[in-house]
Amino acid sequence: MKNSTNNNYSINKLIEDRWSTRSFSSKPVKREQLQSILEAARWAPSAFNEQPWRFILGQKGDSTYDTILSTLIDWNIIWASNASVLILNIAKKTFTRNGNNNVTFKYDLGQAVAFMILEAINQGLHTHQMSGFDANKAVKLFDIPNDFQTVSVTVLGYYGNVDDLPEDMATMETKPRERKGLDEIVFRDKFGNNYKL
Repeated sequence: MKNSTNNNYSINKLIEDRWSTRSFSSKPVKREQLQSILEAARWAPSAFNEQPWRFILGQKGDSTYDTILSTLIDWNIIWASNASVLILNIAKKTFTRNGNNNVTFKYDLGQAVAFMILEAINQGLHTHQMSGFDANKAVKLFDIPNDFQTVSVTVLGYYGNVDDLPEDMATMETKPRERKGLDEIVFRDKFGNNYKL
């Protein structure tokens, strides 16, 4: 299944094909696919090339997967537990070179995760990003240092059967995707003054 964009202008097909499904199959993701996906994240840009991102990866059937799953809110466990891979996304809050605060650490992590997502799509896989998890619990369970922040969880895997989802989630799967228009997000001269492209 594909939940297509209704874009106004031409964009890359990988971006068109990205959507946050909740319907996952437990079919295993191949090691080579995971290597390529994480390699893509490795090549994301970052302030002063700090590369603040870190990932804890769990595959269905291993204890890391079960531990990440245990940090999710109940509603997310219902559907995410079908996927074959869970990734805990973490970032270093300070610069290694001088110890100063890195104000863009989350931005940089976001870019790495976006690169990861695009490569996942390129590999024929699907992803879903979540903030619905207990970050403090994850910190304790994985012994994450104080200088790092646990930001999100990525669900990764093959597309599953939408009929396996509860009715409310199945309805969300087929709901048309919506985005704000460029007139709502691109400005000139001052904030809120539409830039008519």
